[in-house]
Amino acid sequence: MEASVDSPGMEHVLIIEDDERLAELTRDYLVANGFRVTLEADGARGVQGILDLQPDLVILDLMLPGEDGLSICRRVRGEYPGPILMLTARTDDMDQVLGLEMGADDYVAKPVQPRVLLARMRALLRRSEPAGTGNAEARLFFRDLEIDSGTREAWLGGERIDLTSAEFDLLWLLASHAGSVLTREEIFAQLRGIKYDGQDRSIDVRVSRIRPKIGDDPHHPHRIKTVRSKGYLFVRDA
Repeated sequence: MEASVDSPGMEHVLIIEDDERLAELTRDYLVANGFRVTLEADGARGVQGILDLQPDLVILDLMLPGEDGLSICRRVRGEYPGPILMLTARTDDMDQVLGLEMGADDYVAKPVQPRVLLARMRALLRRSEPAGTGNAEARLFFRDLEIDSGTREAWLGGERIDLTSAEFDLLWLLASHAGSVLTREEIFAQLRGIKYDGQDRSIDVRVSRIRPKIGDDPHHPHRIKTVRSKGYLFVRDA
């Protein structure tokens, strides 16, 4: 692994990318914008790098030597709580869906636009920061389901739920608007800061991952309901 010079307070980004020129250009751009960056080109070594370094954010290419990005994402998710931003092919929607199903928090299409990448990174890092404590509204209760925005954790029947950063964001957004339908346009604007294009399936994928984790029947959900042609409804007293 190759690491950039760091100073106290710098957020640490691990880039796992085998395209040497792209990796170096991305590193230089991020360093110029105040990040500490470590590069890794091999997928198999990337797994250990994520677990050992516990960076603030991981940029993960889909196609890698040694081990592909989907496998890496699946392997580290139980031990790495930080955001994972996956690099995917522009035209392959299935790559994006699979990445989200494996636990990626967001994706950026190649060729990478540096400003877009930086904006997505900063949004993920902001959302992964613990909220201030002492606010009663930072904790929500729904029978045996408890959600705390301060610690960014949720529990079902007293058992902690394993949620990615992006899954928690979506769960909190829906739960904090319990009883109201949120459209996909509203969800995209809140969580990703972009306009919904009518085709992106990332929200649907995350809802399908969240449902079983909060005790919802994926086939007959009672907690997070799909409202046809509109969006999603979190039921207050399911």
